[in-house]
Amino acid sequence: MTQIVPLNSETHRSLKVDARASATYCDNQRFVEVMVSEFPHLVVHYPILFSKDPRTGQFYCGAMLGFDEGENVFLEEWTEREFYRPLSLQRIPFYAHGPDLAIDLDHPRVGVEEGKALFTTSGQPTRYLESIMYAFQSLKSGMEVTQLFIAKLLELKLIEPIDIEAEFDDGTTRKCVGLYTINQETVSKLPDAVVLELFRRDFLRLIYFMIASLKQFPILARRKNNRILKATEGLAGVRASAVE
Repeated sequence: MTQIVPLNSETHRSLKVDARASATYCDNQRFVEVMVSEFPHLVVHYPILFSKDPRTGQFYCGAMLGFDEGENVFLEEWTEREFYRPLSLQRIPFYAHGPDLAIDLDHPRVGVEEGKALFTTSGQPTRYLESIMYAFQSLKSGMEVTQLFIAKLLELKLIEPIDIEAEFDDGTTRKCVGLYTINQETVSKLPDAVVLELFRRDFLRLIYFMIASLKQFPILARRKNNRILKATEGLAGVRASAVE
């Protein structure tokens, strides 16, 4: 259930929102949509890829956070605010309402006693709410540029499927399907005039951010493997105690 209403400094003066990263609030996603304006923050931690919206078939950019459904191997760092958390998750439970904000009053983040206040006692936005307002400004402009970026890549046939397979120490294998990346060979053969256009539109920098982010795959797999080993060690400890 949702109850999305325009945010009002009088009606919602005392309302609080739990802004913490938590699996309880659906931060445990293995792939989350991102904007090109976020690439500089994302490239140092996450593989940045394309996927297709199952409803529309349209491409979108996303950050890969795990291998299994409901898995985010960076959640601990997000809880400690050590790593960048994508804006599409930061903004929840808020929505755009024309030029203003709306809020989902039925979202579990809303009304939590230990949450962050939205307004001061005088009705002014708190720092937290100001950060949400800024996030929506970034999302609006970022979405437009992201769509233009993807459209240009499609025009130049620079998007190609990527096969991702990782083996782990417990003998299991994960195969990720439905993901796409930049065709580096095609990029290297682009005419000078096209490269110059991409550079001037700042798209060339974004292309190289996506290519560079592929180096995060081994790190992502290692994080997943460490979680598997930790769970295995814990299970072995339980079994040993049972034998004793």
